[in-house]
Amino acid sequence: MKGNGALFDSLFFSMTLEYLETYLPKQLGRSPQTIRSHRDTLTVFRRFLLDEKKTSIRHFTFQECTPALIQDFIVFLKAGGNSSSTCNRRLTSLRSYLWFASERDVAIQSVALRLARIPLSKEEHKEKEILSLEALAHILAQPTNTKTGLRDLTMMVLLYDSAIRLDELLSLAMQDLVLERSDPYIRVKGKGNKERIVAITEKTASHLKEYLRVYRQSPKNKQELVFYTKIKGCEAKMSEGNVERFIKQYAMRARVGFDGIPENVYPHMFRRARATHLYQSGVDLALISRILGHSSIETTRLYAVPSMEMLREAMASVETPDQINEEPLWERCGEEVFAKLCGLR
Repeated sequence: MKGNGALFDSLFFSMTLEYLETYLPKQLGRSPQTIRSHRDTLTVFRRFLLDEKKTSIRHFTFQECTPALIQDFIVFLKAGGNSSSTCNRRLTSLRSYLWFASERDVAIQSVALRLARIPLSKEEHKEKEILSLEALAHILAQPTNTKTGLRDLTMMVLLYDSAIRLDELLSLAMQDLVLERSDPYIRVKGKGNKERIVAITEKTASHLKEYLRVYRQSPKNKQELVFYTKIKGCEAKMSEGNVERFIKQYAMRARVGFDGIPENVYPHMFRRARATHLYQSGVDLALISRILGHSSIETTRLYAVPSMEMLREAMASVETPDQINEEPLWERCGEEVFAKLCGLR
């Protein structure tokens, strides 16, 4: 029996259950989205081993997890159409799991160290499209004057005004809304279960009040979700895919009358647009970081996209060397030439 136990301990996937069910959520306090990402990586890796390397989960050991194997895994991911950022995320997840396992068994440290030396793939940083205020106005004008249209409009308005993440929106409970005051706000539980207060405008609060009048006339308790779907008569959390679907549909309709809408519009674009518009309006980056719930201001800098007007003002404020030393033309010209420079005769 002892021999069988030692064999199980050496299997690569022998600690994944503890890692996903206990270590990440209870010890580190990681969000469900983060845990899902780690679970996906380990699942994709297992299928790679089975389908490409013909190795079963029952036999694959930590010592067989070599840099050469992981490099083959990355090549496999790229061949399947995965971006460099996705490959880097998969590699980082595997490293994280191995460091966890090495804390349980010091013999695994050598494996973790070898994988730590594998370089990340170079990522192409493309400037992401930003929804302009005009584009937003056209999209928000699309929902119809129906119960569903009211719900969709309220969700999109709140997504933009509060700049919260989609999951944060779908996780809002009745107790998180504070609307009956001159400075309305919502309580948001973000990544790592960190709670923050986000101010909203009175106009957004009025949208929410109208939505609640139609959808939540008599809530049973304060823990009920603000936005929900019904499955077989029972309320449940709305799927992110549902929101992504109707936003794409509204963007498609809006594009018919306005060509300034990006081809691919998705919920996170509302958050990015709000952050960018705040920055372009002169709001301090540290305050924007707090609104977004970022743990580091460096993350917020990704949203600090200057407007064309900001770029023009910056360029106009600096003289070129030629301009600095240039003698004014009118200092050397006569009365008649000077008049012509002024548009006179």
